Amino acid sequence: MKIFLIRHGESITNAGKNYDKRLADHAVYLTKKGKNQAKKSALSLVNFLEENEISLEKSRTWVSPYVRTWETANIFNQYINFPVMYEDLCLAEQQFGLFDSLRYEEWGIRYPNEFEHYKRHYDLGGKFWARPPLGESPYDVAIRVKSFFDTIFRDYNKHGIDTLFIFTHGTTLRAFLMQWLHYPSTWFDQEKNPGNCWIRLINGRIDCKYIYPKRLKNKQLTCLNHNKTQNPTSQILVSTTKEVNNLLNTRVLEQPELKF
Repeated sequence: MKIFLIRHGESITNAGKNYDKRLADHAVYLTKKGKNQAKKSALSLVNFLEENEISLEKSRTWVSPYVRTWETANIFNQYINFPVMYEDLCLAEQQFGLFDSLRYEEWGIRYPNEFEHYKRHYDLGGKFWARPPLGESPYDVAIRVKSFFDTIFRDYNKHGIDTLFIFTHGTTLRAFLMQWLHYPSTWFDQEKNPGNCWIRLINGRIDCKYIYPKRLKNKQLTCLNHNKTQNPTSQILVSTTKEVNNLLNTRVLEQPELKF
């Protein structure tokens, strides 16, 4: 299974232009630069898919419900022509609660007690655990992202969907990686937020890292061929419902077999 994780293009918040507008996070839209970023990233992905002979026949595209992710996905779709695109709430960005659409410098001024509590956790090695008032911590995001895995496994088992394109956000993208690859919480603290329209590829349980904006010169990534080059006994393959639930702690799946 190949999973392409794609962060949205530059938004008005990324550009520092939402502090006066104070749009709610879900309504934040792309800048002109963000739309151009999406076009360049999409064209790079088109080349990557062609060079590596990756078919869209058994693919599915998932999009965060936010305006900026749908704008990004629609720009990509102009060049890739995804067979089908769906929205999933689990892919939304981290909720910042009372801090939403405020400059960092204002957090402590407007909400001194709440900010003190948040900063104390953040500064004590708790970036992953710190929760903005009335918002979410990265931990909360990771929990809801994991529930999305049921959809992935269902589609694989019932429909043979083996290629995913997921348009999401910086925190959510890293939370997905952390849960899918079983990285520890300390990994999240050290992992930098991806740039706008960066694309990260996962092949099965192998992290292929970012394939954009880096341009790959070789025809195929080594990680794309790991199923062919490795001894089957050394691969991380899930073959039974029991193994899936032991590995991911999800509910019992209806289908008895899962391999990717």
